[in-house]
Amino acid sequence: MSSLPNLTLHTNIWLETDDGQVAFSRWRLELLEHIDRLGSISSAAKAMNIQYRLAWQRVKEMEARLGFTLVATQVGGVGGGGAHLTPEAQTLIQSLRTMFDTIDACVREQEETHLRKLNQVLETKTSSS
Repeated sequence: MSSLPNLTLHTNIWLETDDGQVAFSRWRLELLEHIDRLGSISSAAKAMNIQYRLAWQRVKEMEARLGFTLVATQVGGVGGGGAHLTPEAQTLIQSLRTMFDTIDACVREQEETHLRKLNQVLETKTSSS
């Protein structure tokens, strides 16, 4: 093997409580962003191709583990129901989106350097064999 194929480094980041339960993740961030954009948990679930029940459970888990309300809901009626993010959820999303984007930029910055070094090591080992 003279060099690696074209590879891309990916990271998966999540926040856990002291007892190891997931409180927040990229996937959960995406769920909240969909709820914010689409105005309902049901629409967000459809957009993410998941069951409404799972979306609802994850919202409730996040709220319990973080200790504050993220989504305010309205029961259906003549105008229909809906959901919107609380100000605390908006702040959380902005902060964590910034953190995730910063981490992603760092990974991209380091990716080329480290994969190039790995390729050089592999090429050296292959040519000396």
